[in-house]
Amino acid sequence: MRLNPILPLVLLTFCAISAQAETAVLAKGGVVRWLDKVSGQTGDLELSRGQSAQNGRLTIQLDDCRYPTDDSPTEAYAHLTVLDRLMDKPAFSGWMMASSPALSAMDHSRYDVWILRCLTD
Repeated sequence: MRLNPILPLVLLTFCAISAQAETAVLAKGGVVRWLDKVSGQTGDLELSRGQSAQNGRLTIQLDDCRYPTDDSPTEAYAHLTVLDRLMDKPAFSGWMMASSPALSAMDHSRYDVWILRCLTD
């Protein structure tokens, strides 16, 4: 059996990427911004990990908030669960990045929700 000559290169690249992985600080909470696209209203919610808040039809829960050890809390990435009382399944459930909100955005006809930063001690 002959090994693919590219396999060692792929494994070496994967190991190098893993070695460069950043460590993260687990924050006590985060600041989430919401926008009602119909009324133009916007607001910020300061949530602790596991806490949820209601705004209009939405219930926004901050499941987790982390930021790189060597960086600012504004480089946050957070796991959010957003429920719309008119929908059977969550409007959003996943990770969002403060520096790139469009990378993993909530797809909703009326509301936008995104993480701004993590809360620090």
